[in-house]
Amino acid sequence: MLSVLPFPALFAWLRGLSAEVRAAGRGDPGGAPAINELYHSRRLSLVRLAVLMVDDLPTAEDVVQDVFTALYRRHGPDLRGVTDPNAYLVTGVTNAARSALRRRRTARAYVAPPPRAIPAAEDEALLGESDREMMRALRGLTVRQRQVLVLRYWSELSEGEIADTLRVSRGTVKSTAHRALSILRERLGER
Repeated sequence: MLSVLPFPALFAWLRGLSAEVRAAGRGDPGGAPAINELYHSRRLSLVRLAVLMVDDLPTAEDVVQDVFTALYRRHGPDLRGVTDPNAYLVTGVTNAARSALRRRRTARAYVAPPPRAIPAAEDEALLGESDREMMRALRGLTVRQRQVLVLRYWSELSEGEIADTLRVSRGTVKSTAHRALSILRERLGER
């Protein structure tokens, strides 16, 4: 279980981590460590490093596991082709943590489009073909045009009452209603 360290203890731990990395890099140059030895000796410190970067233990563990997997796939179990496996691991964890943060930022920035209103099956069954055609034509109008038509013909408000309700002038109500009715006539094929 990782615990949150106060800042002075955190900086002391980081200095100890960098000293540990330097000391591990000065090992016997002739015999490269096997990947399982390296995993058991470095995994915990690398997870701590990743937690400091991503602030999430499960993600940090995944990052470290992915870096060890990539190291094994590229160099095999004996790591003879790697000059400094500790530096490789620290760099890999740092880069993978940055990638995780970029993916997280992208996921948080995504805003799903609003769901479309779908009429109930009962409404569709009760509507006749001419009613469905009228509803499709109304959906093609702007919001203001639909508001004016509904207030005028459904709610039976006068032009002055519509103007007060929508906070527009009476001229705007007249011209909006005229344009909306022209569009509906054109779409419905009426003259």
